[in-house]
Amino acid sequence: MRKLRRVALTCAITLAAGSSLLAMPVHARQDEAEARSNARDRDHDRGRDRDRDRDDDRNGHHGHGREPIKIKIVGFNDYHGNLQSPGTFGVNTLVPAANRPAVGGAEYLAAYVARMKAQNPNTVVVGAGDFIGATPLISALFFDEPSVETLNRIGVDFNAVGNHEFDKGAAELKRLQNGGCKLTDGVPDPNSCKGLGSNAPGTFDGARFKWLSANVVETATGRTLLPAYGIKSFQGAKIAFIGMTLRGTPSVVTPTGVAGLEFRDEADTVNALVPRLRAQGVKTIIVLVHQGGFQSSPNVGDINGCDGNLKNADGSESDIAKIVARLHDEVDLVISGHTHAAYNCSANTVDVKSVNGAAASTPRPTGLPNREGRLVPVTSASAFGRVLTEVDLQLDPRSHKVLAVRPTNRLVDRTDAAINQAIATDPGVKNIVDGYSALVSPLANEVIGTIAVPLPNSANAAGEMPAGSLIADAQLQATQPAALGGAVMAFMNAGGVRNPGFAFAGASYPYNVTYGNAFTVQPFGNSLVTMTLTAVQLKNLLEQQFVGCQGQTQQRILQVSNGLKYSWRASAAPCAKIVDVVLTPTDVGVTPPVATGAPETIVANGVVQNPAKTYRVTVNNFIATGGDGFTVLVGGTNVLGGAQDIDALTAYFNAGYKSPKLPYDPALPALAIPRITMLP
Repeated sequence: MRKLRRVALTCAITLAAGSSLLAMPVHARQDEAEARSNARDRDHDRGRDRDRDRDDDRNGHHGHGREPIKIKIVGFNDYHGNLQSPGTFGVNTLVPAANRPAVGGAEYLAAYVARMKAQNPNTVVVGAGDFIGATPLISALFFDEPSVETLNRIGVDFNAVGNHEFDKGAAELKRLQNGGCKLTDGVPDPNSCKGLGSNAPGTFDGARFKWLSANVVETATGRTLLPAYGIKSFQGAKIAFIGMTLRGTPSVVTPTGVAGLEFRDEADTVNALVPRLRAQGVKTIIVLVHQGGFQSSPNVGDINGCDGNLKNADGSESDIAKIVARLHDEVDLVISGHTHAAYNCSANTVDVKSVNGAAASTPRPTGLPNREGRLVPVTSASAFGRVLTEVDLQLDPRSHKVLAVRPTNRLVDRTDAAINQAIATDPGVKNIVDGYSALVSPLANEVIGTIAVPLPNSANAAGEMPAGSLIADAQLQATQPAALGGAVMAFMNAGGVRNPGFAFAGASYPYNVTYGNAFTVQPFGNSLVTMTLTAVQLKNLLEQQFVGCQGQTQQRILQVSNGLKYSWRASAAPCAKIVDVVLTPTDVGVTPPVATGAPETIVANGVVQNPAKTYRVTVNNFIATGGDGFTVLVGGTNVLGGAQDIDALTAYFNAGYKSPKLPYDPALPALAIPRITMLP
């Protein structure tokens, strides 16, 4: 355990290791836990005249005139190894693109955190998951060791485990926690242990912060995979941080990555821990959860907004709101992530509207209701290190209960003069980033092709995204030859098309796409899989894109390759949304692509025309094994493995759209875009 620097106010840290309490079935424990909780509640009530209740404390009625204990929590989420700036970002959508500052980068995160620590030495730095996984080449090529090393220097204390922490499996996550070189064929891999951020060259120290996950349990041992929580103390006041992993992780991670693990209900797990934490004298509980929501309303989505109270567009409760609605009343703050959204549902919430083109800001204290109806502050800090959440917490010096929780989301603005001066004075983190950049640049800067216009990973109303169409075509090209699979169509899951697609802030077009750009969009190292599906299975696969059909929990529109077109009806019932599907055999291995056969109607007016007919279909290994809820694909036959997705993408660019050939342009008629139509 790393030693913490002593400050004027004594600070201590405690970790909860793998626990047999959490090995018990959650619901079986709940009655016992609630009974203990209720008993303590009764004891607590008897002492309220002496100790004050929670509401009185929060209204500032603390004893003896002593100053509150002031603590700062700095939170962020979904870093995804963005050691370098991910581009520009605005505080809300009213800020013109030209006025949005460059943000993020590891050295800037470190400098902003250092500034906040200077304001209050009683500072805890925490994360809500996905610090690693789906990372740019500068981190991924080195097994995400650069991410861990920069996070160490930033000064992170705790991070909840996100779904992407399992991309390479639990054993690799533990290596990143504990240190040691990555082994390939039993020997250290040459891309591991570069030591740029470690204590000695040729080593990797591991994370000095602690990954936390209370609801992930090893099936074989019944113990939590990693510590369930950590406790920090300031002047005797104990603050617990509970780490929670997205319960649905098995549906969004390759099965081998989560083999032997059980993912339990988030709220039940938190509530079961409350009695244990109370018994240790904890009065403040903060949940770090890798689950989230989105702002939704006519407002402009300010980073400190909570538009629509995070309800879904259809008015239903978001995943994060459902969790908070079941939380024990002792939870004081929820720091969330996963959706890559920025929001601040708290005493510092603002509604921002456009008035004659200008931003009009109105304070609106809020939060999300817990099971007692009390509003709990809930925050999220966008993604990629663009935003930090700064929480000013005040505790009663006598009872140690919460007096105030005031979060504020702040841009990690690279144009701040004082921050730039701080980096120049202490370039430690910058030196790590520059070192890895130099190592990766020969590969990262290799030009693989050219695009005529930006190709973002944002989808239109039908669910089609420009970057996704390109990737699906690349995967069809890689598997179209008979010896490589004989595919006639390819599907790409939208979640695997990473930000920003092929759309680069401040770039001029035509734009030369580099291998590093391509890797940022396709960072998972998935392999291609070609299988045979019947016409009925094909329609069922397309139906399974929509909520409520065959277990699908959220809309997941697949990106489709050239030659395939289909329409879906938004108002139709689950499993009855697909209207028409037409396949025109197309050779995508030539530029421009050429139709090689007449159009074939597979589905007409919702009816499969030839149920027994079969088709060779290419997907990646993640969804081939049921990832993203596409269980239909598990029933595919005559399965053939293929190239890695990044290699297919590189080959597609090189063969068809690299100078002196013309750039890739989605307006080219032969590319047959759009391919998906949404009907009312």
